[in-house]
Amino acid sequence: VEIAPCGPAICGVIVRAYDNTGQPRESDNIGKRMIWDMASKGEGAYTGGRIWAPDRDKIYRSKMTLDGDRLKVSGCVGPICRGQTWLRVR
Repeated sequence: VEIAPCGPAICGVIVRAYDNTGQPRESDNIGKRMIWDMASKGEGAYTGGRIWAPDRDKIYRSKMTLDGDRLKVSGCVGPICRGQTWLRVR
């Protein structure tokens, strides 16, 4: 996911896909928006946005926290919440 400013917010688009062994693979999701409307709250915190989970095809209310090369993303649909920690690829 490539994350960049989009207007006054932060957005993310899927730019590469990998299989479970870490090898690149083709995906219909490449080019799709995954994160949008994230607003910076300072000190690496972002809230107020949405995140799309391709594995369930659901959109969650989301927040993110950046700490060095780790981005903790979490989101909820009603009472159901999920989260992951992503690592920056260089």
